[in-house]
Amino acid sequence: MNLAIRQIDNNLGKEPADTFHHDLHPDLKADYVIANPPFNDSDWGSESLQGDKRWKYGIPPASNANFAWVQHFIHHLAPSGLAGFVLANGSMSFNQSGEGDIRKNIIEADLVDCKVALPDRLFYSTMIPCCLWFLARDKKNGRFRDRRGEILFIDARKMGKRQEKWNVLTDKDIEKISSTYHAWRGESKAGVYQDLPGFCKSATLEEVRKPGHVLTPGRYVGVAPDEEQDDGEPFEEKMQRLVKQLREQQVEAAKLDAAIAANLKALGLD
Repeated sequence: MNLAIRQIDNNLGKEPADTFHHDLHPDLKADYVIANPPFNDSDWGSESLQGDKRWKYGIPPASNANFAWVQHFIHHLAPSGLAGFVLANGSMSFNQSGEGDIRKNIIEADLVDCKVALPDRLFYSTMIPCCLWFLARDKKNGRFRDRRGEILFIDARKMGKRQEKWNVLTDKDIEKISSTYHAWRGESKAGVYQDLPGFCKSATLEEVRKPGHVLTPGRYVGVAPDEEQDDGEPFEEKMQRLVKQLREQQVEAAKLDAAIAANLKALGLD
């Protein structure tokens, strides 16, 4: 229905099916993959997929489908294909249940092209903070600059315009992020790329290895020069704002802890 509303031609297959267990396009190799998969899905039926050919970089944990989705996308990329998708922030740094090893293997295969940290509260359905992943099968694409052995990090967490209790990225924000990425790739109309402290950094794989293959952009972009000075916000107001934010995050963390406990109990690990 979503595709039909936007008048986008599509082939969803001949029947309703489950992407992981009954892939209706098993031989598809796509030039582009764009996706917004469920965050931290713990009910994806991993038990019957332990030996699946898509798990080239490691077996995804039964408790979280994030890296099942990532490897599913990689599997379906053409030799020069690009993938862009949204995932929960935990995918950038969690090491539990083998997730860190899978992320490490994907990084060492030089598939990660760009990581973008987004502002919180972008989705009406969840307060879980999220990020953008961009993967490239071929970083030596002849049309663009050779970026083998490099990853672009963009920290956009402070972007967006607050509308009630939600954030919305403005057209100007989106243009800044996209133009930075296209300039980094060396596209002729995008201008010349430069690292910008506090916003973007082109890091080498060696730099990414040092913190244990963590992909959180804030670790690499540094601090903007103007952020090193007083931001002008009164101390009392700042503390009230930060305490309120902390309380909200604690409530969300409690919900996540309860969900994890329920999953462990279902697995007989209580």
